[in-house]
Amino acid sequence: MFKINENYLKLPGSYLFSTIAKKVSAFTEANPDKPIIRLGIGDVTQPLAPAVIQALHSAVDEMGNAETFHGYAPDLGYSFLRETIAKEDYEAKGCQIAADEIFVSDGAKSDSANIQEIFSNDCKIAVCDPVYPVYVDSNVMAGRTGSYDPKTEMWSDVIYMPCTKDNDFVPELPKETPDLIYLCYPNNPTGSALTKEQLQVWVDYANKNGSVIIYDAAYEAYISQENVPHSIYECPGARTCAIELRSFSKNAGFTGTRLGFTVIPKELMCGEVSLHSLWARRHGTKYNGAPYIIQKAGEAVYSPEGKAQLKDQVAYYMKNASVIYQGLKDAGYDVSGGINAPYIWMQTPKGMGSWEFFDYLLEKANVVGTPGAGFGPSGEGCFRLTAFGTYENTVAAMERIKQL
Repeated sequence: MFKINENYLKLPGSYLFSTIAKKVSAFTEANPDKPIIRLGIGDVTQPLAPAVIQALHSAVDEMGNAETFHGYAPDLGYSFLRETIAKEDYEAKGCQIAADEIFVSDGAKSDSANIQEIFSNDCKIAVCDPVYPVYVDSNVMAGRTGSYDPKTEMWSDVIYMPCTKDNDFVPELPKETPDLIYLCYPNNPTGSALTKEQLQVWVDYANKNGSVIIYDAAYEAYISQENVPHSIYECPGARTCAIELRSFSKNAGFTGTRLGFTVIPKELMCGEVSLHSLWARRHGTKYNGAPYIIQKAGEAVYSPEGKAQLKDQVAYYMKNASVIYQGLKDAGYDVSGGINAPYIWMQTPKGMGSWEFFDYLLEKANVVGTPGAGFGPSGEGCFRLTAFGTYENTVAAMERIKQL
């Protein structure tokens, strides 16, 4: 008789955004005449840039000719993309990252869930709270998180590092030393960021204690403040303690085409074992890479035309962020974020829980957001709105909220 992985049965409820989708679907079915504005899921709304579309068309034409046809992509990804990433994302910022330390994949979400596979099941993890739920959920599936307490909404073997308004959304170093430390900056969901000095503290801590930092930099393109690093490798010592995740979804609109990459420096070791070689072995066996067509589109992101076009798109979404921030503030809400990330974090009205406010906003304003409680226990009483909608819908949503 076959058996299942019982760790999956420990997962409480359904995935956060699946729950939201079901609620919205039920509301729409019951109220077909009410137009809904979606500012919940972090999906982009602007089309792919012309330079990217041109690269896609060109790559498709290549696939139609025997002389230029491409089959399976190399395990690490095509060298033309990895070399471009190394030059544009790292060398340009003074970071020493080689092309063969970059692993191209089908997105940061996949990598953030899969990276834990190369670590022992008895590794202790630490996560910011609130934070992107995939980090914890993937470790639950691996059997690394212990038991779940529905009252506190916490796992017994997870170290939670509160990031709230009280500590300016900057986590304190944990009293119990973790093996794996998940950091996401600019942060999803709070929209907060760490300065280079603040991030350096974590790099020094990890090197001192033999920990590994899994650093999610999916939103680095939205950084506007000069003292906020775009990569953890801007910090001295990061090559020996940090893995970095990157995405083309939010900076280039690839949510529907899927492309990302993970950086693992060769100096990152566990005793005599190289984590770089372990991930390369895993990557080769369970390849979740992107096809040639998509990688050529990714290369176009770094062209002069691509950079200019995508800079305009980032500015578009950050204009939305300003509209949301000011709109909520004018409506009397306590808000933060929206400066270095396309997310705005708000306190719900006094006495109203995150999911209660979700239902209230959906029913009264027909606006969809994301309950903060879905990102962790410290997110209760908070709510996230995304700037990835259209400008017109963003303005309309704020007008609706102001009228409540």
